[in-house]
Amino acid sequence: MENKLKLYGFNNLTKSLSFNIYDICYAKGEREQKDYIAYIDEQYNSERLTGILQQLTKMIGATVLSVSKQDYEPQGASVTLLIAEEDMRNGIGIAPETVVAHLDKSHVTVHTYPEFHPETSIATFRVDIDVSTCGEITPLSTLDYLIGSFDSDIITMDYRVRGFTRDIDGKKIFLDEGLTSIQNYIDKKTLEKYDAVDVNVYQSNIFHTKMLIKDVDLENHLFNSDVYELPPKKRLDITNSLRREMIEIFSGANVFARE
Repeated sequence: MENKLKLYGFNNLTKSLSFNIYDICYAKGEREQKDYIAYIDEQYNSERLTGILQQLTKMIGATVLSVSKQDYEPQGASVTLLIAEEDMRNGIGIAPETVVAHLDKSHVTVHTYPEFHPETSIATFRVDIDVSTCGEITPLSTLDYLIGSFDSDIITMDYRVRGFTRDIDGKKIFLDEGLTSIQNYIDKKTLEKYDAVDVNVYQSNIFHTKMLIKDVDLENHLFNSDVYELPPKKRLDITNSLRREMIEIFSGANVFARE
């Protein structure tokens, strides 16, 4: 068991994780693209997203104080959970809404962004999850669970630790974990499937990792189409189109000229 750092009083460090995934799909026509959006909205509605966030909260040892969820028209969903390290409502004789008001600095949120472009037959599903915690709780241990909860072609993660606490001798501590890379918290078998890049600012306790799937398995990226019904050249064209889309999103730039 890892030895805990002995602190003087409360741990005031604030830890924020931003976890973003993109799933890229080929849907050949407008009808298929609309069906894809409907499928995504059903698979990742606010009810299911709430379950994912509640499991995440259990994994980091926090308590859910409040849940707010919403599905949107024409598409998308959002969920927000206010959390605390323990259930501070027990035995202190104040109303739950009072506690929520004072604990809104610790929260978990998720937003979905399904979209398609009719000219390219490419449909994209993006998920943003943000976890902000205070004290000893760290959300990095949930990364494997989050990656496994979605079909992820591209993953970007930002982790920042702000504020400071003190050890028993009064020395300021700006990072209470031996962190050098977000990749250290991801299963090696998962990392083998991706090209991963780190951009870290150690002096400011800011860590960034982005990951791009190495192999495009066309069968897993077709919506309502059978890969074996497509001629070889069409398969290659679709694969190249999917790969271009992934590279542009991964790089954050329009690196390919559109014809």
